[in-house]
Amino acid sequence: MSVEWTPNLSVGVESIDDQHKIWFQKANELFEAGRERKAKDYISKMLDFLDEYTKQHFSDEEAYMEKIGYPGIDAQKKAHASFINELAKLKSDYEKSGSNILVILNANKMVINWLTNHIKTMDKAIGDYVKTL
Repeated sequence: MSVEWTPNLSVGVESIDDQHKIWFQKANELFEAGRERKAKDYISKMLDFLDEYTKQHFSDEEAYMEKIGYPGIDAQKKAHASFINELAKLKSDYEKSGSNILVILNANKMVINWLTNHIKTMDKAIGDYVKTL
């Protein structure tokens, strides 16, 4: 179940949209690797990349929200922290399962749904707020 970034997911803030595009691309690469039963090392590296990229993206997004005085920043920070915890659990489950590819395939829906829903509901509100400035 791969999903690509599409224009309807645009927040309207170029730096955020660019990072979202990379996020979708890398998440899809991870899940494709799981489907193709690629080397466990590759999947572990992809999980590590997504973990680090997610933390960097959230940090950048939160700094931007602070800069513009975005009123919904606290809710965003809570949602971001929750997703970071979910991603850490995914990595842990993958390692505990003996690198079972099914863990990655089953996580696909959770990750893509979270990304899509978070962007459509919470992140788009940032773009709407920017338009009022």
